Amino acid sequence: MKILETPQAFREWREEQAKLVGFVASRRVGFVPTMGALHEGHASLLKRARAQSDVVVLSIFVNPAQFNDPNDFQKYPKTWEQDLEIARREGVDAIFAPRAPDMYPDGYKYKVTENEVSTVLCGASRPGHFDGVLSVVMKLFQIVQPTKAYFGEKDYQQLSLIRGMVDAFFLPLEIVPVETMREADGLAMSSRNRRLTPEQRAQAPRIYQIIVKASSSDEARRQLEAEGFKVDYVLDRENRRFVAVFMGEVRLIDNVELQ
Repeated sequence: MKILETPQAFREWREEQAKLVGFVASRRVGFVPTMGALHEGHASLLKRARAQSDVVVLSIFVNPAQFNDPNDFQKYPKTWEQDLEIARREGVDAIFAPRAPDMYPDGYKYKVTENEVSTVLCGASRPGHFDGVLSVVMKLFQIVQPTKAYFGEKDYQQLSLIRGMVDAFFLPLEIVPVETMREADGLAMSSRNRRLTPEQRAQAPRIYQIIVKASSSDEARRQLEAEGFKVDYVLDRENRRFVAVFMGEVRLIDNVELQ
């Protein structure tokens, strides 16, 4: 497993791989972009990529451009050794782990912006967040040049925006959605779960339980607030129910398909 830390180093590795017979013409490159702090949800993406690809690339980059709260950026968990273990276990061929100055040599003067889907749900309370997401994913796609890229449905709004960007800019790759992985008690797997206190972790599964069973988004909000959650939003859109709540300083999101 190769670990590559600059765009130039990754491109050189890619060129070396291209010398293999038929690499460019026929080998399928599966790509899983992450911010590290890997868990079994990420592992499910890597498993899917491994099953459908000849070469699997994982990126680990905590992207400063998508954090509207600097404190949230500083507190984002970093678990490099554990990440390497999961990557090896899932058969990753290369990890791209760049630094911010290498990803933003222009100082983030150029960015990708979407003006509709990105303004609602998480976009309404996190200004600039999706500009940062789309910009870094565009850069990663240009560097890695994958055949397929894998994204979890937990971040469904992000998934929708990345699909739209790929279509809008005629990018030659397929976006593959992967079902949300959940803990045994229903809580959606997330790197942010590591920041919950034991008491918060015990209460957090109620988010999923409530949004699944509530008769409406308004009823789900009332139930969440009654249990002490600080609700950012609960909204039904496009046959899905979306939720974002705060538990202390930790913001958790989830979504379910409406029956």
